[in-house]
Amino acid sequence: MSALDRYIPGVPCWADTNQPDPDAAARFYGELFGWRCEDVMPPGSDAQYLIGRLSGGDVAAITGSQEPPAWNTYVWVESADETANRVTDAGGTVVVEPADVLDQGRMAVCADREGARFMIWQPRAHRGSAVVNEHGAVNFNDLHSRDLEAAKEFYHAVFGWEVLDLGPGGQMWTLPGYGDHIDLLMPGHTKAIVEMGGPTGFENVVASLNPLPADDAVTQPHWGITFAVEDADAIAAKAVELGGTVVMAPTDAPWVRASVLRDPAGAVFGANHFAPENG
Repeated sequence: MSALDRYIPGVPCWADTNQPDPDAAARFYGELFGWRCEDVMPPGSDAQYLIGRLSGGDVAAITGSQEPPAWNTYVWVESADETANRVTDAGGTVVVEPADVLDQGRMAVCADREGARFMIWQPRAHRGSAVVNEHGAVNFNDLHSRDLEAAKEFYHAVFGWEVLDLGPGGQMWTLPGYGDHIDLLMPGHTKAIVEMGGPTGFENVVASLNPLPADDAVTQPHWGITFAVEDADAIAAKAVELGGTVVMAPTDAPWVRASVLRDPAGAVFGANHFAPENG
């Protein structure tokens, strides 16, 4: 691991979406967020892996798949094999055993106790998202769970995560020491959070933890993605123009104006803009 890496073990580092038509998805996200997409698969490959970029930096990717369209979360680890063992020891499932992905890294597909899938990523050439927390880039990885206590036990055992309770602002996953690492990359990061009124420990936040409503018997526990945007209302309107749908209209929430959208193929994602006046 390089000291210059944005990530340390236990931090979500990458996202991609499986799509029935990757080229159509690239057009949608390209027009919605301004991504420039490039297929990085070797010449002659039957598969596509389109990396979306902003300002020359990797943001997220689009891949072809016959599985239901969804956004996937990857967590940076030192060893995919050792982490996969911790997943099973903690009561989860290894859906796809650890395997090398060309020279890019080593990964496995896992599921927690409730069946929410996530990927573990042991980086080699691919070092995760280079652009985050900017318009059109990933802002949060979000776990939606029915059994919060089981989730807390599982993710603490696998990644060492703890939970920061923000009251009306919900609950966040934190990784002790992550804020110190970010301060090395961006001096003053923790100080800025304190000055904005952020609670103690917020500098260590790595993801969000969201309870599924008790009256929702349909939605399955899952990991999702939220993108940062400059204007949640404008992005929601643009998504509809491009063939997407609005799942949750832009709504004021603590620190953000939040929306939930669905792309034309059916993958759901959040789009929030920072609204400190809601803090």
